[in-house]
Amino acid sequence: MNDEQLQHLSRHIGEQLKRRKATVTAAESCTGGWIAKVFTDISGSSAWFERGFVTYSNEAKQQMVGVHRTTLEQYGAVSEQTVREMASGARQAASAEYAISVSGIAGPDGGSVDKPVGTVWFAIAGPEGRVLAQRKIFAGDRDAVRRQSVAWALQTLLDEFLTN
Repeated sequence: MNDEQLQHLSRHIGEQLKRRKATVTAAESCTGGWIAKVFTDISGSSAWFERGFVTYSNEAKQQMVGVHRTTLEQYGAVSEQTVREMASGARQAASAEYAISVSGIAGPDGGSVDKPVGTVWFAIAGPEGRVLAQRKIFAGDRDAVRRQSVAWALQTLLDEFLTN
């Protein structure tokens, strides 16, 4: 997905959020604020996006969005358990109706047999405690993995939570 397509998707998400009088936040690790950037590329996005959290380190995940140290020790930063806590914690910290979290291994280093480069975990938290978590494995270089992660997160928020 190119920049123009990401902006179109972001604009559509914003329209759906405004219609619901709702807001979204993001807790990002491997995407480094790219989701927040795509949201804030849209003029008027302050009506539905107030803040994001770039939680690259484990310490940041704990301090900013309330991930438990024991979760990180037991499951690692790139895990379903961690992204669930990131999404729920970001949603609470931002007082937002929706939250996206993402943590992965964009490469080229850092992969393992269990978690190869391109492994990314996502969680999206919505109203009434609904949380969708999913793992994806993307191909390509660091930029490609990160771009695919942003696109997947935005499309999934729209398809699973905002389209009815």
